[in-house]
Amino acid sequence: MSLKNELPIVGLVLLPFVYLAFVWNQLPEEVPVHWNFKGEIDRYSNKTSLLLIPILLPLLTYLVFVLIPKIEPKNNLNKMGNKFQKLKFALTAFMSVLALFIIYSAKNQSLGNPNYLILLVGLLYIILGNYFKTIKPNYFIGIRTPWTLENDYIWQKTHKFGGILWFFGGLIIIILSLVLDTNLNNIFFLGISAVITILPILYAYLMSRADRK
Repeated sequence: MSLKNELPIVGLVLLPFVYLAFVWNQLPEEVPVHWNFKGEIDRYSNKTSLLLIPILLPLLTYLVFVLIPKIEPKNNLNKMGNKFQKLKFALTAFMSVLALFIIYSAKNQSLGNPNYLILLVGLLYIILGNYFKTIKPNYFIGIRTPWTLENDYIWQKTHKFGGILWFFGGLIIIILSLVLDTNLNNIFFLGISAVITILPILYAYLMSRADRK
């Protein structure tokens, strides 16, 4: 892990902290911290609770990616080299943008169009789907089931299949978020999320069952 590679990611981690400090005096003492599926505020809290947003999103994501290669028993994450670094950068950047969006929404007392948040999740699915096929077998990230963890070939095939599902699932979610109303978009979002989560697990099970036969 080189300082040159880490500095841009550390900058992404710090960005929501800097923005929060910049708008701190503009924030009311009570800010919205939770919205329902319709984008309506359903919980307020003291503005100090906003400090948790950059801590739990970009900072925690970055720290997890720094830690897990050091404790992963198979040492496969370190063998990913630049691909792992790119994945760390992409997910930290996503969490930083999400933290900025939440802080901005709290400042303005409005989530705006709730579809934008779902659109961001669709973008996350695309990022993950794009990297699934590059993730080597490990116990921390990826589609971790008893069948993928016990067989490297099943791991590779499942992640290739899952990567395609997550990429196109995320793409469909983004498109629907731009054209559907909030209520209908929520239904499609939940349905697509369920499909791209369940199908790779079922695929791994069926592959394992066929392999045993």
